[in-house]
Amino acid sequence: MQLHTATFGSGEHHVGLIHGLGADGTTWQPLIDLMLATGRYTVTTIDLRGHGRSDRASSYTLGELADDVVESLPQGLHSVVGHSLGGAVLVRAVERLRPQHAVYLDPGFGLALPTTGLAGRAFWAVPALTLGAVGARQARRSASQRAVYPESIRESMKESQRRFDSKMAIGVFREIAFHPVAIAAPAVPSTIVLSDESPAVLPDTMAAGLEREGWDIRRIPGVHHDMHLEDPERVLGILADVL
Repeated sequence: MQLHTATFGSGEHHVGLIHGLGADGTTWQPLIDLMLATGRYTVTTIDLRGHGRSDRASSYTLGELADDVVESLPQGLHSVVGHSLGGAVLVRAVERLRPQHAVYLDPGFGLALPTTGLAGRAFWAVPALTLGAVGARQARRSASQRAVYPESIRESMKESQRRFDSKMAIGVFREIAFHPVAIAAPAVPSTIVLSDESPAVLPDTMAAGLEREGWDIRRIPGVHHDMHLEDPERVLGILADVL
């Protein structure tokens, strides 16, 4: 599927941005503004299938999402950044995209959800209820964080949620939970940036294993999962040497 894209700026370093679940390309705007102010970057955002201005679909596997990204982004970009679900998609597309550097912000590499034994069977027996409960708890925690965002960001997030095809969520969570990213050397030079909430999407043991395999692991203490919205200055600062 050809995805909706938008390109900004005319700097030497062309960077692709892949958003997380329920977001779209517009939710990168605080980071984009900082990047464009430097004069160094050309930035291309995409809306994944079922998000933003891209079409909805009858199927939303991670493989299909990755295929769409490969079809829609140029190969050989200076770097590509994926947040959360965008990281789970990027890692499945990066070998074909071949950017000079890949960046993952709290990527969905392996969810902290039960998948084995009695607990796993019980959790996934009625995922609409169990995942709904997990999501409700996270939404309550996130509400106070997002309340301090500028109104323009809150409105952008609200609009992206309105356009989001929410029926994909259970399948995406299930696929990531049961098929975590293998601990192996990265296909291209890769940096992972983790927030205080990162263990929910990339357990610490997995992060340590990836680091042993040559992944560059960095942490921003005191920020939450939507780090590029909460503190885009620190995100850009910690990545200044690779973007």
